[in-house]
Amino acid sequence: MPIGTAFHERTFPLCQSLNYREWSGYYTVSVYEVHHEHEYNAIRNAAALIDITPLYKYLITGRDATKLVNRIITRDINKVAKGQVIYCCWCDEQGKVVDDGTITRLDENRYRWTAAEPNLRWFHQNGLNMDVQIEDISEQTAALALQGPTSARLLKTVAEAEIANLKYFRMTSGKIAGVPVDISRTGYTGDVGYEIWVDWENAVKVWDALSAAGRRFDLHPTGMLALDVARVEAGLLLLDVDYTSSRKALIPSQKYSPYELGFGKMVHLQKENFIGRSALVKDDSQGVERQFVGLELDWLEIEALYESLGLTPAAPSQASRAHVPVYSGNRQVGKATSTTWSPVLKKMIALASVESVHSKPGTKLQMEVTIEAVRQKAAGTVVKLPFFNPPRKTVVPV
Repeated sequence: MPIGTAFHERTFPLCQSLNYREWSGYYTVSVYEVHHEHEYNAIRNAAALIDITPLYKYLITGRDATKLVNRIITRDINKVAKGQVIYCCWCDEQGKVVDDGTITRLDENRYRWTAAEPNLRWFHQNGLNMDVQIEDISEQTAALALQGPTSARLLKTVAEAEIANLKYFRMTSGKIAGVPVDISRTGYTGDVGYEIWVDWENAVKVWDALSAAGRRFDLHPTGMLALDVARVEAGLLLLDVDYTSSRKALIPSQKYSPYELGFGKMVHLQKENFIGRSALVKDDSQGVERQFVGLELDWLEIEALYESLGLTPAAPSQASRAHVPVYSGNRQVGKATSTTWSPVLKKMIALASVESVHSKPGTKLQMEVTIEAVRQKAAGTVVKLPFFNPPRKTVVPV
């Protein structure tokens, strides 16, 4: 049975919809109001406060901490400075992705590592005979995502920390409401935003301070339905939705190389040996059979399909995680894994894994859509990810 996060005593009274889901053993709000429209608009036009505490969090310390991190991930941690955050993935011995997450270099040999799934055993297995301490801090550290165009101005009013000059994928330390916090310029929305890391016992004080100051900046507590739409627009993949961990895969086709997920830039083959390197050298030289792409669907064609049945077309109210076939002519060439109507782009979009020969931007494909239990096809165009990438995401906010 799920339990509440560190912020549950605040989020529960605010959740008018009583619409929850389970995330890593915790109750997580799907949507606070009856519909997630206001919450999505907060992400894109104001400020959204999202409880991301259920992320798995690990503290890696010790003389060999850097050595362990570099053995596991595909990126070169030696290129990462203190106070810098990276997004990375890690693979099994066959070069197939186990998980992805962020790593913050807190000090020379001190790292905070987030993951979508439990990885403690994997880290310990690969840290044998090393002078390294691996601590699961998931139940000791709470986390909030503060996202949206007004998030920087809001944070400046409450945080005793260097926010004004905090660069993209960098972190700083300070206090909010007298509580020590780490603040990173990161997020899962594809917009300007921050993530706040705080000791579990004092987490509510931070929530209260942000909520009180947030009224001036149109702050909204925001749930997973709005976040799902935003992350698809941002072209961000979700484990167990867009791809399967190699640890859970039942057949070879369920395992993915980083090069098949658009993670190729995160593979640094020049660094010292790491898990899966030999297989990834082959993938790099020989290429891979699949690629993750964006699909922009022809909404006029979808409208016509509805009208042919005498139905009024309606954009889906929330993102779909159902996998549906993608075709080139009459042959299936892949699958769409996440589909949503994008309010900011006014387009129907999807994340899709397709054969590499069909992955070039501009390629015309078709995606299956079901109307009145009848399977139809709607035209789509391959586009480069992300769909939505505003300049404000990376520039230093004024």
